[in-house]
Amino acid sequence: MDHFLYITSWFVPFYGLIGAILTLPWAIGIIRRTGPRPAAYFNLLTTIAAFVHSLLIFQNIWDKEPETVIFNWFQVLDLDLSFALDISPVSIGATVLITGLSCLAQIYALGYMEKDWALARFFGLIGFFEAALSGLAISDSLFLSYALLEVLTLSTYLLVGFWYAQPLVVTAARDAFWTKRVGDLLLLMGVVTLSYLAGSLNFSDLYEWAQTATLDPVTSALLGLALIAGPAGKCAQFPLHLWLDEAMEGPNPASVLRNSLVVAGGAYVLYKMQPLLVLSPVALNALVIMGTVTAIGATLVSLAQIDIKRALSHSTSAYMGLVFLAMGLQQGGVALMLLLTHAIAKALLFMSSGSIISTTHTQNLTEMGGLWSRMPATTTAYVVGSAGMVTLLPLGSFWAMLAWADGFVNISPWVIGVLIIVNGLTALNLTRVFRYIFWDKPQQKTRRAPEVGWQMAFPMVTLTILTLLLPVMLQQWYLLPDWESVNWYVVAMLISSTLLGVAIGATMYLDKAWSRSRILAWRFIQDLLGYDFYIDQVYKVTIVSAVAILSKISAWSDRYLIDGVVNLVGFAAILSGQGLKYSVSGQSQGYMLTILFVVSILGFFISWSLGLLDKLPF
Repeated sequence: MDHFLYITSWFVPFYGLIGAILTLPWAIGIIRRTGPRPAAYFNLLTTIAAFVHSLLIFQNIWDKEPETVIFNWFQVLDLDLSFALDISPVSIGATVLITGLSCLAQIYALGYMEKDWALARFFGLIGFFEAALSGLAISDSLFLSYALLEVLTLSTYLLVGFWYAQPLVVTAARDAFWTKRVGDLLLLMGVVTLSYLAGSLNFSDLYEWAQTATLDPVTSALLGLALIAGPAGKCAQFPLHLWLDEAMEGPNPASVLRNSLVVAGGAYVLYKMQPLLVLSPVALNALVIMGTVTAIGATLVSLAQIDIKRALSHSTSAYMGLVFLAMGLQQGGVALMLLLTHAIAKALLFMSSGSIISTTHTQNLTEMGGLWSRMPATTTAYVVGSAGMVTLLPLGSFWAMLAWADGFVNISPWVIGVLIIVNGLTALNLTRVFRYIFWDKPQQKTRRAPEVGWQMAFPMVTLTILTLLLPVMLQQWYLLPDWESVNWYVVAMLISSTLLGVAIGATMYLDKAWSRSRILAWRFIQDLLGYDFYIDQVYKVTIVSAVAILSKISAWSDRYLIDGVVNLVGFAAILSGQGLKYSVSGQSQGYMLTILFVVSILGFFISWSLGLLDKLPF
């Protein structure tokens, strides 16, 4: 049985692909009479099978050494393209998390999208999505990882643009696709360069090459920056961060997976490339700067959002910024632990927000209020998810932050400051959103809002229990620190930042009648944060304007220079043809004389050019 589980571990990603294929008869309209729900059930069954299979493998290899499975795909001369798979507790544990959250998100989608006419198409895309993420988790090849990241980019584009009849949805899908393409193109350059330098793209071979590689500073810097560009786009890091905010126009079940797993997928690839990034100090410094700016900036921007999904999505960018900061400081283990705790808590928060949207039919926080007594399961899910996001003892994020801060309290004290700022502002933002939704007076859309049905409540309750039990799981996996080695000053600072953020968020003035403050200074700050520090406008003035000017110059040169020369040649040919037709006499001696004359001229120019070549000194 153990051997069978091992040799079939590569098949886990194919469950999602099979589920996506099974939905096609309903998604493309071949089967209409049964409605789209059978397609959803088929995809859900394959996801459950993938979860059970990966869970059995995880239990079997938990205490064993990692192993690598290699599939040779294409080999000719010095070119060897092979797919290497990593069978280890980390990779298989990632597949358990992916398939488990995907299963809960699909059950949730059965209730959230119950009346959507394109339900089969949605579940087909989710299956495609799940297959790419599962393959990314067990991939031990940079080439395969890049290909799967491209599949994720396509899946994100299709899921964000699911309701394609809405103009904002089309714009959001387009921006998400092109923003990621920038990072993916730079990553492709890095992949090609590594293939030439190292001769292999399997991570095990790359690690061996990195131990003895000697690169000049320019090459190492450019290579490192290219390698981090792809994950930066996937994780919505500055300056490729604007797409995640717009992607909230898609269905909420897809947002659950996008904010918990997709961003983590990009960070996971960055974790796999960490031994390569050591070759480039510039890349490590770029990770630190990028992560710090995004973590603090995105957390500040989330404070000014009045859309519930956008307020939560900016905190996703902020926490991925902390992951990038950890990678830049070469703390890969802390980054993985933070990814795990964030994924579960953020999935729970988005399920809670989706339940609110489904019941109230609005995403505007100023139109909500008083839902705590009407939606107890949703309220509990939001509170537990929020507690799992911040450093609140004894939940998961507390231990991830503590493990990180405890190691840097004496080496890099400024890192503790970043953690405290991000944690305190996150607690403030989550408390602010809680007051808007659950605590204030009921509004017109929330006076008769009922609790959601069991299909949406069951995943929320399951994740609520999982968030509460996560510290126990971390203890069993020996990931919690020993109490005797804990720095209690760090514990006090982290918990104090959480309590301070909650206190400010609970007492700050919130006026729903004015979405913008009437005080000019506060309005300026609110607009600055609400419009993401006007980065979108800066892009339009700089990059977009430069591209527009270059496009106009290119269009002018194509029309008047290139097309002008071609048209001139064509026009000359037409005129010469029109002129020659009047010289046709039918006398062969005249034709021969013309040919001899032209050949003589050509011979003269050829001999003249050869004479010039003979006179040259070389």
